[in-house]
Amino acid sequence: MTPLRTDIPDRLARTPPAARRHGGAVKALTWAQVVARRLERHGLAAPATDLPAAVSAMCGAHAQVMSAAEASIGVRVAGATRLDVRRALWAERTLVKTRGPRGTVHLLATADLPMWTGALGALPSPPYATGANALMTPAQVDRVVAAVGAALADAELTSEELTAEVVARCGPWAGERVMEAFQDRWPRWMQAMEVATRRGAMCFGPNRGRQTTYTSPARWLPGFQAAPPDQALSTLVRHYLHGYGPATPAHFAKWLAIGQRTAQELFAAAGLEEVTVDGAPAWVVAGDTDMPAGRPRGVRLLPYFDAYAIGCHPRDKVFPGRAGERALNRGQAGNFAVLLVDGTVAGIWHQRRSGKRIAVTVEAFGTLSPARLKALGEQVERLGEILEATPTLTLGEVTVGGHA
Repeated sequence: MTPLRTDIPDRLARTPPAARRHGGAVKALTWAQVVARRLERHGLAAPATDLPAAVSAMCGAHAQVMSAAEASIGVRVAGATRLDVRRALWAERTLVKTRGPRGTVHLLATADLPMWTGALGALPSPPYATGANALMTPAQVDRVVAAVGAALADAELTSEELTAEVVARCGPWAGERVMEAFQDRWPRWMQAMEVATRRGAMCFGPNRGRQTTYTSPARWLPGFQAAPPDQALSTLVRHYLHGYGPATPAHFAKWLAIGQRTAQELFAAAGLEEVTVDGAPAWVVAGDTDMPAGRPRGVRLLPYFDAYAIGCHPRDKVFPGRAGERALNRGQAGNFAVLLVDGTVAGIWHQRRSGKRIAVTVEAFGTLSPARLKALGEQVERLGEILEATPTLTLGEVTVGGHA
């Protein structure tokens, strides 16, 4: 595996990647054009028809809260409900539940697994598992990853069952309860779970009652093999820019939770083209500079941790004015469900479910025109269809805090 360089020379870090690759005039774009393009590519201007392709285009749906993932996908796919998402995940296996960008749980398109594992497996170990925090040596981590892969090759195991298998293969040290977690202590080997997921040794299986299970990604994608790291990382950069570009290495670094110098190096290797957005430099995949003709339009309700809110930058333009104060948590997006008006955050919302009913409260940061109020009502109805519930809408202050 080719290691990522973090000692990029200052000259390389300062020089825009596209300026080193492309000559000629730099295309000037407006912020409105960029927003219209992102809405179109996310299925938020007009819904998509292919569910796995929609998930691929958004670079995965955050799935720490499954109902939020179902809503994120449903709002982008015409007629899709949470049952369609579950069918794609557990029956058709065109989606897979695993760890994606930032090490967080995502639903990813199964067809993208070689890219994701090749890219994420090449990244440095997460900070909580390195240096003074490390509970295992690199060699022990490798042993755990191999043991996990062998145990899950043709099985769906709970954490307790997987712990027994890893201890049997690695020795008692792997099961020592020394990892601090949620006011408890987990077995030592669990510090390597994220690395094992990144390298393609494990993913989530279907729940067994209330218990989470784990299994092998090869059961989703027969013949599965991680793509070569350099190829996978360049593909991931281009994949990200297709949905979230134009963007900068700093934006990509924040999205993937990597160092900015590493992001600079990856941009430099990916074959990109420089553009400007309202005069500021940014990058797209070489040749991918076409923009929609119309202005961004539409009202959408995006749930907690929606990919558009988390991945789109600059923050001050996506979350302007009051939105930056009310819909961000110390600059971090995703903790609040947001009202999107013409591609810009214009409010927050919250839902409370009771049986087959959901009460939706929307706090808009400005006055909504009659046309937008009508569109908001339609979005609430659509949310009810996705989550298979009867919705009601209340306009007013959201008093519930951000999701942890």
